[in-house]
Amino acid sequence: MSSTPSNTRDGKRVPLHGRVEGEVMVFQPMLLKEISLRGALVETRFPMHLNSLHDLRLRLADRSLVVKGRVVHTQAEDTVGGVVYSTGVEFVEPSEHVTLALVEFLEFAQASSGGV
Repeated sequence: MSSTPSNTRDGKRVPLHGRVEGEVMVFQPMLLKEISLRGALVETRFPMHLNSLHDLRLRLADRSLVVKGRVVHTQAEDTVGGVVYSTGVEFVEPSEHVTLALVEFLEFAQASSGGV
């Protein structure tokens, strides 16, 4: 066994001169307050900017889905525990799989809440 670390990169890295920026996606907790086939109202402890796109991980009953959402409105509320943000997101081009899971979840939620 060699004591020299192996180079596992697929290709050579190229140094960048100047400022090249990006973003990192980090999943943060959110509370799902309302949901429909077209979007949801979520509550977070962090602000989400208008028109920004986010991947939302939803745990609906026994399923976990990821759907892209665009922020359409947001409102901050100062509470005893700190600032809480209520944010409306519109689902952006949900896959057929996501749409079917949403339909099933909405039917289940309606039936279990007495048709509300």
